[in-house]
Amino acid sequence: MDYISKIRKMNYLELKKFAREIREYIIDVISKNGGHLASNLGTVELTLALYRVFDPYKDYIIWDTGHQTYTHKLLTGRWELFPTIRKYDGISGYTSIFESQADRFGAGHVGTSIAAALGIEQGLKLQGKEAHVVVVIGDGALTSGEALEALNQIKTLNSKIKVIINSNMMSISKNVGALSNFFDRLRTSKIYLEMKQTMKKTIKGSVEKELKRLKEALKVSITGDDFFEALSIKHLGPVDGHNIKEMEEEFRRIKDYDYPVVVTVNTLKGKGFHSSEGNPEKYHSAGKFDISSGTFIKHPGFISFSEVFGKMLVKLAEKDEKIIAITAAMKRGTGLDEFAEKFPDRFFDLGITEQTCVTFAGGLSRVGLKPVFAVYSTFLQRGFDQVIHDIALQKLPVVFAIDRAGLVGEDGPTHHGVFDIAYLRIIPNLKIYAPRDVQDLANTLYTIFKLPIDGPVAIRYPRDSEFGEFEQIYDKIKMIDLQDWEILNRGKNVAIISTGTITNNALKVALKNGWTLVFARSIKPINTEVLNWVLDNHKYVFSVEEGSIEGGFGESLNKYGKIFNIGIPDRFIVHGSRKKLLKTLELDEEGILKQIMRIIERRNAYENTNGIWRT
Repeated sequence: MDYISKIRKMNYLELKKFAREIREYIIDVISKNGGHLASNLGTVELTLALYRVFDPYKDYIIWDTGHQTYTHKLLTGRWELFPTIRKYDGISGYTSIFESQADRFGAGHVGTSIAAALGIEQGLKLQGKEAHVVVVIGDGALTSGEALEALNQIKTLNSKIKVIINSNMMSISKNVGALSNFFDRLRTSKIYLEMKQTMKKTIKGSVEKELKRLKEALKVSITGDDFFEALSIKHLGPVDGHNIKEMEEEFRRIKDYDYPVVVTVNTLKGKGFHSSEGNPEKYHSAGKFDISSGTFIKHPGFISFSEVFGKMLVKLAEKDEKIIAITAAMKRGTGLDEFAEKFPDRFFDLGITEQTCVTFAGGLSRVGLKPVFAVYSTFLQRGFDQVIHDIALQKLPVVFAIDRAGLVGEDGPTHHGVFDIAYLRIIPNLKIYAPRDVQDLANTLYTIFKLPIDGPVAIRYPRDSEFGEFEQIYDKIKMIDLQDWEILNRGKNVAIISTGTITNNALKVALKNGWTLVFARSIKPINTEVLNWVLDNHKYVFSVEEGSIEGGFGESLNKYGKIFNIGIPDRFIVHGSRKKLLKTLELDEEGILKQIMRIIERRNAYENTNGIWRT
């Protein structure tokens, strides 16, 4: 069912009841599936008010990031499909142009909406078409460089776009920086808000129009100079983001303005669920949880790679005061919350600014410190130029802790970390390591900081957990040869060279079939001594990686001899559980064996037919 026409017929009491129903539905589904809970609970009334004024099918509503669009999905024909969200073959947790006409622009990364909206608006204008173009963007997303660059172009392009700022003082972690302080002042200025309400009640008729200037001057005098007005963009608000009537009135007022307008809407991230209201960061990207208690459903005794990284960095920092941790608004996600608490002066959350984080780390290294930038693989893509120009070119000793490397599961193609090997291994001076388990991750970190760091280092590890406790891991900590390729099993005829945690699947295959298995922790540099031994002593050699085949680890080996590459194929991978995706891509134990046997059979057929391939 499409609810757009339905909500336009509701009175405000019915809308309030419907908003409650939407929240209950979102909480129920996400408690079972996992997903972005807090951000979506905060945008229910905003979406209802917006779609009573603008038409998501005729107009162009561009949602920034896409993880605040569950209500949008429910209203635009996906109510019955919502229980499939983030499941394999189900609907996406983000906007997707392949899913609905109402999803005008796909997004999973922050800060793209205004630039996309400007492009759409100019494209419509060039074709003589008319439609309202509206952006919904969080205040945290405005720390992104792309968003600020696009804002700077609005006046130059004679744009008429309407920008709705969802101001909840949060991105993923709490917002930081001067812009955050501006919105904080704006949303919390009781004097301005109270006087605004008084003026609305007392000013009538034509006098209201004349005195609007006074109201805006009052806002500036109380909250300070207006950032958007300085860019020649009209700025209205703040408006109560949970008052549908007030938002609807403001949206109707600005709908046909022939100039660009920004409207700030104050919302509460996590609204309507007792646990997420008190801790929205914890429920930003929530796993499965019990609704009554808010407790996450976890397997006891397991520890994640992110936790091991964070706890290991704390241990190292206790003995080395030069270690500095940096994050781009992902303190909890990257496991740095304990570090931030223990060493607040050595922890930097620079907001959603991956490019700045990379270069900032370079600056720290130039004055003798040891910076670690903890970042998801998919987000480091945004700082690619800085890794080359600012870090590797100068051979600066910066450690990149690349979380969520490989398949991340339910977040899907916008978040899979399958390209980092391909885009990093081409960069001179940079070393890349991929541990095979949590113990190996701890050993790798320990060794890196015990030895002189002579250039940039990247460590990639997955969104995964293993059975164990950190105390046990730390008790077994040891120095290792980072560039050694370990022969975990010696066999005959067939050899597998594997990197990262996928090695554990490959090892099972090798053990069951009497094949050689080499664990290549060091993706770059390549251990040519072990590689040449493998090539000289085996008829068939395979590389296995949880990364893109195109440009990946296996491809880097091909110049040394005939090696068959197994990894992520040349396409964007859908969402689904990590276990399901590994099976679908034949990267689980059974799948790796199938791929190897297919290649061997085809190779034998080729040899038996005088060099003619049979498929």
